Amino acid sequence: MRVDHAALVVATNRDEINTNIAFTVREMNEQVPILTTADSPYSVDILQMAGSTRVMQLYDILGRSLAGWTMGGDCRANVIARFDELRIAEIPIIGTPLVGKSLAESKLRENFGVTVVGTWERGRFNVPNPETKLNRTSVLVLAGSEKNLYGFDEVYSFYHICNHPGDPVVIVGGGRVGYTIAEKFKEREIPYLIIEKSPKKGQGSSEYVFGDAADIRTLKKAWIEKAPAALVTTHDDATNIYLTKYLRSLRPDMQIISRATLDRNVSTLHRAGADFVMSYSSLGANAMFNFLERGDSLMLAEGLNIFRLKAPTSLVGKALAHSRVREMTECSVIAMKIDGVLSFNPDPQIPVRENTELILIGTHEGERKFLQSFMS
Repeated sequence: MRVDHAALVVATNRDEINTNIAFTVREMNEQVPILTTADSPYSVDILQMAGSTRVMQLYDILGRSLAGWTMGGDCRANVIARFDELRIAEIPIIGTPLVGKSLAESKLRENFGVTVVGTWERGRFNVPNPETKLNRTSVLVLAGSEKNLYGFDEVYSFYHICNHPGDPVVIVGGGRVGYTIAEKFKEREIPYLIIEKSPKKGQGSSEYVFGDAADIRTLKKAWIEKAPAALVTTHDDATNIYLTKYLRSLRPDMQIISRATLDRNVSTLHRAGADFVMSYSSLGANAMFNFLERGDSLMLAEGLNIFRLKAPTSLVGKALAHSRVREMTECSVIAMKIDGVLSFNPDPQIPVRENTELILIGTHEGERKFLQSFMS
């Protein structure tokens, strides 16, 4: 496999086999980066000693990501990426006055200095325009500084507290993903209840409800009538589809988030009623891609990147408002670095100066269109 010339070696097998792979590769090459996955937290140190450059606990990443999308407690914007001083965050708007408004009517840029660079609608990423309507299932992707996001949170997290004061979020499944979600909720002081079949887990804990989530009596013990959200986290996609459909029939108004082990089941889970689905395999692929990529690009989600480029001569002296960048490429300029100073949400009427660095967000196809339209 010519490992001595490889840019990266990735091992995604069992922890024991990954350890063997890391040792074997290190015997041949001391320099090549090795990325390994770990199912058990106790394997991390062993894999590092075996020569792994980075050890990823995908269950932990998945749990933290699912928790960040959940409406409950103060439901603050979840920062998913940092690009210099720029922050990219996601937040569901269900239960806020933003539902039903157009992007222009929301006045988020004018009031808080944040830019809505995209929206997630049942697993599909959309590049919005001023007329884009925000729905109860919309998840906003915001760009701005920490101060900008804090100002947004101070206003809109209030509505989630008012709509669901103290009502616990339901977590279906007390495995590694469910446990990670629970730990994240503890940090954010979000009340929760875990539905778990096995009485061996969570013995003596008041946060556990033992029983089958397909049994209405179990769900009632978990306060399903008042829960602001439910997370379906079992490792079996068929079970997740079944439970998502059942929960949606019981609570049409509740936020339902599910995990998928296989990408092909993501669309099925959305049809079953999930507001958002996170794919285990895609999440792992994205994390690996970001590790391999150089520092001027960052993948946010499958096919969605933040990238930086020196302003092309075709844009120098031209205002962004008249550049047609978004119309031609579906990419958004979310920041500009001028003389080493990063300017968030730049004024679209100010001409682009020479030697300016543009920071954009867009799909792979959008990045290709930008290079073809403005850099050639």
